[in-house]
Amino acid sequence: MKSWHIVTKTHWTTFTLAVWQNWDHQSNKFGRQKLKNFYFPNFGITCGIKQSGFNEEETDPFKIPTKHNMRMALYWLVQGCQPGDSLVFHYSGHGSRQRNYNGDEVDGYDETLCPLDFETQGMIVDDEINTSIVKPLPLGVKLHAIIDACHSGTVLDLPFLCRMSRNGQYVWEDHRPRSGIWKGTNGGEVISISGCDDDQTSADTSALSKITSTGAMTFCFIQAIEHGNASTYGALLSSMRNAIRSAKSDMGAGGGAVTSLLSMLLTGGSLTGGLGGGGFSQEPQLTACEPFDVYAKPFSL
Repeated sequence: MKSWHIVTKTHWTTFTLAVWQNWDHQSNKFGRQKLKNFYFPNFGITCGIKQSGFNEEETDPFKIPTKHNMRMALYWLVQGCQPGDSLVFHYSGHGSRQRNYNGDEVDGYDETLCPLDFETQGMIVDDEINTSIVKPLPLGVKLHAIIDACHSGTVLDLPFLCRMSRNGQYVWEDHRPRSGIWKGTNGGEVISISGCDDDQTSADTSALSKITSTGAMTFCFIQAIEHGNASTYGALLSSMRNAIRSAKSDMGAGGGAVTSLLSMLLTGGSLTGGLGGGGFSQEPQLTACEPFDVYAKPFSL
């Protein structure tokens, strides 16, 4: 399902673009409702909310997550943004990767998002996402991307990746292309929180919610905030990773097989390595346009 919401406040504006899609329609229902509640908490301020919901079963051609509609939505998100604006892009769906030929990827692959019609229209490549919503971002504007998809670690092509160990220690890896191509912003701030590393898959599972199948990353992201474990970006990332690790023994045979098998077919990979007994592995990642102290910088959308 794809929807965009505008919340207007007295002194600043939040624009949110959410794209939700899954071949298993039930798997994202729980996460969608939780995210709706999360995006519009009670601030004690009168807010004007304009929203429009989209899903894969829509008959209106402009209201389904096709490649064209997703492209237009990305342009809409940054169009006319002004200092003080806070943008949020949440994607929960299928992701993949493909061989990179221009030399601007450290691992030799471009990461991609898979629209509903990707088999005929192609995937949306990280280079295009970067050009659409990262490079134009002006000074004073903030963008958060929350990407729950396979191979999504650097799907915004941001210059720096926070490589965090299991004990919470971290270093910022420099992912700037050797060619010198600029992948940063026009003065704005961009931070991306993604479901897994570029060579990993993101699972749908019921092991976390104990109720229904959800995107593991989306569920852990919401839980970290609701339980007060997201005071800083470092705390948020650590909480999400710990939650997924603790559920590994229960994850595998559930909904994750659908998402991961699709990714395997797209990339020609294999189901080896492991998230639980099912052979899937995922660790949420943090990338940014500039390095910062993840344990000192407060998390705020």
